[in-house]
Amino acid sequence: MCVADQRIVSRNATIAKGAVVCKEAILKGDVTIGTGTVVHPKALIHGEAGPIVIGNNNIIEEQVVIHNRPQPVAEGETAPKDKLTMEIGSSNVFEVGCRCESLHIGDNNTLESKCHIGVKSAMTSGCVLGACCHLTSQETLPENTVVFGEGNLRRVQGDKPTAPTLQLDFLTKILPNYHHLQTSQSAAPATS
Repeated sequence: MCVADQRIVSRNATIAKGAVVCKEAILKGDVTIGTGTVVHPKALIHGEAGPIVIGNNNIIEEQVVIHNRPQPVAEGETAPKDKLTMEIGSSNVFEVGCRCESLHIGDNNTLESKCHIGVKSAMTSGCVLGACCHLTSQETLPENTVVFGEGNLRRVQGDKPTAPTLQLDFLTKILPNYHHLQTSQSAAPATS
């Protein structure tokens, strides 16, 4: 299988120096990826309804979908004319198969495997959205909130979570040995 033929990179993608973005990742629309961020193969980052700005030192694992999609419009309302920017802070971990449609993810959050945060929800900092949990109501999680279990139960953690520094160091050394990488220079000439 030819890796180069499998990639889709937006003409508007900006990949900061020091980021590790595998060529098998799919970037569509106006996407900015910060320094030290690691994007695994088969991750999809799609700025359909507006730009996506991803901060520094994030981990985006396989089959993660980060999608800035059009806002739902209630009956009788009109859709906003301005493009809304999705902002993702620093030191977040998006685990395998999670889906993020939230316009605001703060710093140092973990979205565990197969979880989903909807377009009306937001996360502050230090939060954990547990495996297979779905957060789709209109709400902002307070700092250090953990959502877990079948009923989306909640609690506040006593300590702030640690940044994924060791995992980032490991991935930035290992991924280039096994995958072709995109660079900020190679992002510009591709198709959208």
